[in-house]
Amino acid sequence: MQQYTYLSARQLSERIPYCARYINEVLRDREFIEGVHYIRPFNGRRVVYLWEPIEELMLGPSQVAQQGIPMVSGGDLPWLA
Repeated sequence: MQQYTYLSARQLSERIPYCARYINEVLRDREFIEGVHYIRPFNGRRVVYLWEPIEELMLGPSQVAQQGIPMVSGGDLPWLA
């Protein structure tokens, strides 16, 4: 079983540059996935964030890097190494 670091929104806001309110109202609904980035223990209302998956999401490759740069004429311009 994988070990996770459980954080409240306030504790998470100390690790990433967003306030707790923004985390709860915006990131939780747009970026974070329930069961992956946060859980509701004991089927409650309280949300607990999982640090390791959130850190992986933040450090992971961007969509642009995965797909290349879309060109007007169609196709993609791959990233140059």
